[in-house]
Amino acid sequence: MLLAIDIGNTNMEFGVFEDDRMLTNFRLGTNRDITSDEVGLFTSQFFTIQQIDMKSVQDIIITSVVPQVMYSITNAMRKYFDKEPLIVGDNIKLDIVNKYDNPKEVGADRLVNAIIAYKKYGGPVIVVDFGTATTFDAVDETGAYLGGSIYPGIKISADALFQKTSKLPRIELLKPEHVIGLNTIESMQSGILYGYAGAVKNIVDMISREFAHPESVKVIATGGLSKMIGTVTGIFDAIDKRLTLEGLKLIYDDCIHKLDPHR
Repeated sequence: MLLAIDIGNTNMEFGVFEDDRMLTNFRLGTNRDITSDEVGLFTSQFFTIQQIDMKSVQDIIITSVVPQVMYSITNAMRKYFDKEPLIVGDNIKLDIVNKYDNPKEVGADRLVNAIIAYKKYGGPVIVVDFGTATTFDAVDETGAYLGGSIYPGIKISADALFQKTSKLPRIELLKPEHVIGLNTIESMQSGILYGYAGAVKNIVDMISREFAHPESVKVIATGGLSKMIGTVTGIFDAIDKRLTLEGLKLIYDDCIHKLDPHR
């Protein structure tokens, strides 16, 4: 059994795999002051509720864009699972051609997404990941990572509208029935959702045009709000919310096979 952990700026997502099947997954808010015991106790409770024996976990693999929590996370894995975790970019190197000017600048999660998207859907492919920031990552027909685009996340945009205006309220991100809002909240929901969807569609269109054959480019969405944006734009070939966790499983399998081809 494998425990895969994707640590983002807003959430930490945990996925439990048995062979090639994800048994379950759960989330914990990313708190930079979290302790190893808080992580361990939360994880222990979830395993108990799901009736999964923690001792069945053979290995742990982690990708993270939040260095501040790594000490607590790795200590929790050692203390509660008695395992030394594999960390993408640290004791696991990714097997991908990275064409960024400075390859070390690319977040490990973006490369994980690129690897699994190419494996599952082929190339060329664009991965749109709706997280704290929305990232657009381009992979060519050979599987090489070309680079991409980073855009403020939709929740950041909504919070900025609330914080920088004196009369506009904080709102829930819902799809309004009409683009023409009939009250302030509907008007804000319309502007934020449809404006954001338009920006996403435009960025995807412009990235696609930089490929030799734009019509052959697949577009895969992942992340919390991928389904909502997908219903508005209709530009995604697939919405795959487990993409990063499945990518970690793929990278783990490749790593273990290289260490022990008979395993």
